Amino acid sequence: MAEITLYHGDLPEGVSFGSSVAVDTETMGLNLHRDRLCLVQLSAGDGKAVLVQIVKGVDCPNLKRLLTDENVLKIFHFARFDVAKILNDLGVITAPIYCTKIASKLCRTSSPSHSLKSLCADLLGVELEKEQQTSDWGADVLTDAQQKYAANDVLYLHALKKILDGLLSRENRADIAQECFAFLPTRAKLDLLDFDDPDIFNH
Repeated sequence: MAEITLYHGDLPEGVSFGSSVAVDTETMGLNLHRDRLCLVQLSAGDGKAVLVQIVKGVDCPNLKRLLTDENVLKIFHFARFDVAKILNDLGVITAPIYCTKIASKLCRTSSPSHSLKSLCADLLGVELEKEQQTSDWGADVLTDAQQKYAANDVLYLHALKKILDGLLSRENRADIAQECFAFLPTRAKLDLLDFDDPDIFNH
């Protein structure tokens, strides 16, 4: 069972995740403007997860410093939403970024599904439980089941990245993947301006 550490309000001083950190968020819903950020999950890919419960009115400078550290790669699954939510609620642009969903869509074109659950099952043989996905993430006290669910969303991202990097290289799509990752902060800004629909890139 993974080791899970929960902090309230911010990361403590001195916590390090090395050169790359898996990141995910939990929110009250999927509306970027309406639904507040409740939790940020982090992992160094070492079987341990760190959860930061976002507290209303409490700044989180150490977490913000990590998310904006140019020397630490942030690995997401569906980074577009998380990066926009972090920008909207915490006011910082997360970078540099790697997105396992984009990577999968670029190199696993034979698959109809690119969800985290599907990737973990197909590439790692790991079955993720999703029962807590729509639970109350704004609760003052998170249950053990919620914490386990939240941790699982970051525990496997490093392993997935390693496999996907190999597939991207094999299909000669590593460069275009990096360009997509670099564009994600701009895509997040467009989403926050409600340019998700209509998409300005459509005809």
